[in-house]
Amino acid sequence: MNHVGPQQRLSTRLAFLAAGLAMSAWAPLVPFAKTRLALGEAELGLLLLCLGAGSLVAMPVTGILTSRYGCRLVVLISGAFTCLFVPGLAYAPTPLLLGATLFAVGASIGTLDVAMNVQAVIVERESGGSLMSGFHGLFSVGGFIGAGLMALMLWAGMTPTASAAVVAALVALSLILCAPHLLREPDAAERDGPLFVVPHGAVIFIGALCFLSFLAEGAILDWSALLLTVEQGLDASRGGLGYAAFAIAMTIGRLTGDRVVRALGGKRVLLLGGLCGAAGFFLSVLASSAPLALVGFVLIGLGASNVVPILFTAAGNQTSMPASLAIAAVTTLGYAGILAGPAMIGFVAHVSSLNLAFGGLGCFMLLIAASARLGAARKA
Repeated sequence: MNHVGPQQRLSTRLAFLAAGLAMSAWAPLVPFAKTRLALGEAELGLLLLCLGAGSLVAMPVTGILTSRYGCRLVVLISGAFTCLFVPGLAYAPTPLLLGATLFAVGASIGTLDVAMNVQAVIVERESGGSLMSGFHGLFSVGGFIGAGLMALMLWAGMTPTASAAVVAALVALSLILCAPHLLREPDAAERDGPLFVVPHGAVIFIGALCFLSFLAEGAILDWSALLLTVEQGLDASRGGLGYAAFAIAMTIGRLTGDRVVRALGGKRVLLLGGLCGAAGFFLSVLASSAPLALVGFVLIGLGASNVVPILFTAAGNQTSMPASLAIAAVTTLGYAGILAGPAMIGFVAHVSSLNLAFGGLGCFMLLIAASARLGAARKA
């Protein structure tokens, strides 16, 4: 029987921090990989798909593993493989090996992602209060620390391999610190339950909302700079300000989100978050100046910050299928949104305009707001 207390809550936060650190290592290495392997844009695009493909393959299996062996074993093994594979991103000598390494990193981080979210759902449920936003906030903090540290080390002249190894070491340290108090035993009902259940009912609905939210987040990462530079006339050197504004606002929203959810309830926060995110997308499109568009990205970050944590809590508390399998299904659908988002935005922008594509994302956020009563339901 697992005991849940302050140590388990801290261990869960450290697991999310480790995952954020690991995810941040790849982006600063992309220019080096492109130059080292003389990759064209098309080749690089195909390689980037390998990271998400690895995650999508591994995530559905992780729910089965956690229901049989508990969160601790799955988190630590997937974390160990992550630490092993991340430095390989910096020195893979051929495009084929880089693709294989990206697939392996995606699979290991995807497994870690599902397992730590299963742990988070159990810890939150047993603690009797809202904790999920704070857990996801630590993931964002890990991303900031990892990306900033990587950029600093590369700027200081460290080799990409050495820089990636330092980040991998920080991931390992976080996992070592959290290991003693991760949940060792799977839930008894889930351990004796079915190995696989086709997602249905509330899980499909929650997963679809996660898909929309992750799609919006992925679009901001890949297209916000282009919107600011092409549509708003911002200098190319400042194009990254849009994503920075979004990411900072999202981190702040998540770190303060648990108190907001306790005060207002998940349904109201999901409703207000969807409306705030929609307002941000519409403002970014209709803004008469770049600074006003940046305000729009801040609103998107604040609005979207607690959508996914609330949906993960709902997935863990629904009763139509075991929580671990539900979390795996919802996470997989969410990641599919991240993968599909950039391509969908690109297609719409190609046949019409980038402004119209971002307006469509605003409509998706309105759909999330309209679904707040069902999406944040504790039972289904």
